[in-house]
Amino acid sequence: MTTHTHQSHPDIINRLSRARGHLQSVTQMIEDGRSCLDIAQQLHAVEKAIQQAKRTLVQDHIDYCLEEALGPQSEEQRARVGEFKTIARYL
Repeated sequence: MTTHTHQSHPDIINRLSRARGHLQSVTQMIEDGRSCLDIAQQLHAVEKAIQQAKRTLVQDHIDYCLEEALGPQSEEQRARVGEFKTIARYL
C-alpha cells in the first residue's frame, strides 16, 4: 500500500478535528435537553464541515493523482481532463 500525502491533508485533518469537537458539543446539547431546532442546526453544520473535507480530498485527488496516472497528454487530452476537473467541482 502506497502512502499518499498532499498539501491539502493538514487542512482536511484540521477540518475533521473541528467537526469532531463540534459533534461532541452536539452530543452534549442532546444530553442537556436543548431544543431540537438548535440541535438540528448544529448537526447541519457538522455535516457541512465533513462534506467540505470530503470535497477537498476528492478534488485534491483529481488534481494530482489523476494527472500523475495519465502521464503525458496531448493538448486535446489536457483540455478534456480540464473539463472533467471543472465539472467535478459541481459534485
